[in-house]
Amino acid sequence: MATPSPIEKTAHYPLLRFILLGYCLLLLALAFLWDDPAHIWAGLKAIVFSSGTLLTDYMALAGIGAAFVNSAVVLLIFLAVLTLARVPMNGSVLLTFGLMAGFSLFGKNIFNLWPILFGGWLSAKIRKVPFRSCATVVLMASTLGPLVSFLCLSGTPFSLPLGLGVGILIGLVVPALTGHTAKMQGGLNLYNVGFACGLTALVLTPLLHAMGYSPAATAGVWATGLNGPMGLFLGGLSLACILAGLFCAGPSPREALGNYLTLLKATGRSPCDFLRDFGGAAVLLNTGVNGLLGTGYILAIGGDLNGPTVGAILTIMGFSAAGKHARNLLPIMAGVLLGGLVMQWNPTDPGAQIAALFGTTLAPVAGVFGWPAGVLTGFLHGSVVLRTGGFVGGVNLYNNGFSGGLIATLLFPILSAFFPDKEKKEPAEMP
Repeated sequence: MATPSPIEKTAHYPLLRFILLGYCLLLLALAFLWDDPAHIWAGLKAIVFSSGTLLTDYMALAGIGAAFVNSAVVLLIFLAVLTLARVPMNGSVLLTFGLMAGFSLFGKNIFNLWPILFGGWLSAKIRKVPFRSCATVVLMASTLGPLVSFLCLSGTPFSLPLGLGVGILIGLVVPALTGHTAKMQGGLNLYNVGFACGLTALVLTPLLHAMGYSPAATAGVWATGLNGPMGLFLGGLSLACILAGLFCAGPSPREALGNYLTLLKATGRSPCDFLRDFGGAAVLLNTGVNGLLGTGYILAIGGDLNGPTVGAILTIMGFSAAGKHARNLLPIMAGVLLGGLVMQWNPTDPGAQIAALFGTTLAPVAGVFGWPAGVLTGFLHGSVVLRTGGFVGGVNLYNNGFSGGLIATLLFPILSAFFPDKEKKEPAEMP
């Protein structure tokens, strides 16, 4: 057996498993601290019986307590699935955890992920591959959970079997699709599953519309006035990650900081695994810094910390293990902000706020081709993403991943022709 590298020796992956479980317990504790059980139960029922299409802010719909409990239960399901499937701890697990943590505050719930999960398990059986090889992709495919909810709640005699059947179909096909869509984008779009699911929704929604089922984006479900408690939550979580990286993850604080500074030189091009390459300490530091940057952006522009924006920041924190860091995400956010200053939409519009955060799916553009290309990409993304969600009736929660995939597919050959590629290599296939 090969001798582990210094990074591998100090990664302390078991500690990260306890951190993920501890986050779930923190959510449950905060939920019952901020809300009473009766209201939480009523809120959970409201969440389960909502379509969850974009943008359905569970904090506005059901309250912070119910939103946090829904998120905690979804994450516990996530951890149970990965444990049963024997998925090893790596950057992909951490990014998926952050993504599930974020989107379970607006769109994913304890009901609509199950048919997709079953479909993914069935897909692995049919293709005769271990479920662990596609488990994270299947869990991410629950981005189309709102389509399951919409169909199951549509009120026709065939609503429930149709909704469950479509969910199983999504789980069956998305794992096979993601490998092909990754090749189209040059590793520049971190939310590849969002692109694959967006294409899937582009086919499914017209078919369903022809059958009389027409999902539509939700308007007006957007919480305000929560900047105080949500700012404290995100700030405390980010600082805890930084302290854990410095003092609890194995290396000395100086070594941890050195590994983090090395991480900042990475392009972030997908596929990448910061946990494997730089260790748990550097990833925790990166997670905390990115959380503070995302929170600071929303507060600086006078935006709203709520289900969608907190969810976006948690997603950024998750992808801090595989692609995002301060040097490559800030140019994207700057580009979106610039677009809001000169276009006929404002940076404080709900869609624009989450575009600036989720638009960091294109962070590798800045890492590979430099910050001017990153700013340009963010500028384009801000306007494109505000239109793409309507194409599929708001059922693809990873709308920024879909938009990012379109932009990456368009820009990759153009940027390759006019900007120097820092890696000069073809990216490998990713899930």
